[in-house]
Amino acid sequence: MTNNSSVERFKKADIIPRLAVILVGLPLLVFVADWGKLPFMAVVSILVLLGSREFYLMMEAKGYRPYKIIGMLCSVLICWYVYHGSVTLSLLLTMTMILIMTAELFRRDPAHSLAHIAVTLFGVLYVGWLGSHLILLRQLPIELGQIDYSAGATMVGLAAVVTWACDRGAYLFGISLGKKPLLPRISPKKTVEGGIGGLFSAAVVGAVYCIFFIDSVSPIEGGLLGLAGGVLGQVGDMVESLLKRDAGLKDTAHILPGHGGILDRFDSLLFTAPFFYYYLHYFA
Repeated sequence: MTNNSSVERFKKADIIPRLAVILVGLPLLVFVADWGKLPFMAVVSILVLLGSREFYLMMEAKGYRPYKIIGMLCSVLICWYVYHGSVTLSLLLTMTMILIMTAELFRRDPAHSLAHIAVTLFGVLYVGWLGSHLILLRQLPIELGQIDYSAGATMVGLAAVVTWACDRGAYLFGISLGKKPLLPRISPKKTVEGGIGGLFSAAVVGAVYCIFFIDSVSPIEGGLLGLAGGVLGQVGDMVESLLKRDAGLKDTAHILPGHGGILDRFDSLLFTAPFFYYYLHYFA
């Protein structure tokens, strides 16, 4: 039987904005991915730019002084790299590291230089590099020499629907059945029951999605992919919760109703997009 505290948390004022963001954002993401490479690259670059900004503001709340402009610019340049492929990633990362460390030489207060350099580089890899896998996923059919370029949009859609099905499944199962805390020291509201419900939702959605949209992946394989994506999605969500908790923040921003910031919404996708890209590239 549902307890009173669970019922109180299941409020229309809370769930409607959350569902609205997903019901609008998910089709929009897939539509832009299907529209073309350049528009999708632009959208992902904007998300990476905003997500990087939120990350560095979070680090400033913690007391660090990262190089926000350099980090945000380099994160977007990584997206440009994976889209064009005309500059080697090793060169881009090398230039980024040298630029950040050189900039630190001119800071008046040299205290905690290592921390400032480290969090700036971490932001580039965390948001920029992981986020750029959305573009790699969209480009995958082209990379593999396939004629049906729109297949890339369906792969982006797979990663997105599995990720957000897990998120919503965990939320709904958690508020209705959740009793046992999952990782209370990191996210007190998340429960084991919610986590299991999220994995179940991700597996079902992954199987159904592959039936209708991806012929090369069987429903059973799609369900297993959904399960694996659900695990990684929850890990990605927990990692961001860990960072926010360390910085003393509840949300990274207040851009999306019911979700907080861009990073709050796409934290799981930063983990699932690379997984789907590498799996589909090498095994499907």
